[in-house]
Amino acid sequence: MKALLKCALLLVISASGLSTAFAQQPQGISMKNTEAQAFLGTPIRLYPDNTDMQTGDREQWGHLSLSLPGGFTSNQYLIRNVTNPSLYAFLPEPGTSTGTAVIVAPGGAFLSLAVQTEGADIARALNKRGITAFVLTYTLNKTPRDIPGYQKIVADVFGAKARGEEPDIFVPQAPQDALTALRYVKTHASKYNVDPVKIGFMGFSAGAMTSISASIADTDNRPAFLGYVYGPMNAIEVPANAPPLFAAIALDDGLFGRMGLELVGAWQKQNLPVELHAYEKGEHGFGAGRPGTTSIGMIDQFVAWLATHNM
Repeated sequence: MKALLKCALLLVISASGLSTAFAQQPQGISMKNTEAQAFLGTPIRLYPDNTDMQTGDREQWGHLSLSLPGGFTSNQYLIRNVTNPSLYAFLPEPGTSTGTAVIVAPGGAFLSLAVQTEGADIARALNKRGITAFVLTYTLNKTPRDIPGYQKIVADVFGAKARGEEPDIFVPQAPQDALTALRYVKTHASKYNVDPVKIGFMGFSAGAMTSISASIADTDNRPAFLGYVYGPMNAIEVPANAPPLFAAIALDDGLFGRMGLELVGAWQKQNLPVELHAYEKGEHGFGAGRPGTTSIGMIDQFVAWLATHNM
């Protein structure tokens, strides 16, 4: 149960999920609602004129703290009930820009978004390497606004997953939000000192699912590249003009680490560029890298891979 709980907690806050134990508030776990945090900056609303996407309740911020055996601790912010998708811009220091931009899609099982560890932290790490970043908050499934109600929904979803079921939590609007974000950054590339042909995605878990769905959609609005971090690794149908793929996963990932690596073969089948980093350890939700594991090199490996593609 401890192992399942640990993986489940990582899924909600870092694109993982919760077991039924979360609904019972086990020792070492606390969650509270909170006001919006300044670290994301000012939102760029993707649909400023679409009142239909702004009629829902205001998106909610939350703070989750957990302490589990093995010395793993986490204190971080998340967002849920997103009905008004947005981008948040993170710019590198003046004079350091490479002209490349990455739209970062956090995970959270389509029930919340880990906007700190899989959003702002990733964006700042990319900024240090001269890359402009935009954190995307995409449409989520609606959850109860009270914390016990939210926890029950999460526990029900991942309790079903623990029983071998596959609850349908995917939000079809999410990849459309990603494509709208891509179109926005391309249109405003000069404003952000970005080359419009060097704009791509980097998604984590549910954000990886969102990004890959957008990348293989039937559209001319394609990203220049796709960073796919601990998403499902099963084979999918890939179009011949899909972008180059950088995939990263920990083989001890309790969700996707033992499902094979057929996704890489799907890219190879189309003779498309693909690179895979399969770390021995790191579990699900390692974000920019879990200390003490080789996953800590993921951001540098991603940037080095971009360089090989002149990005």
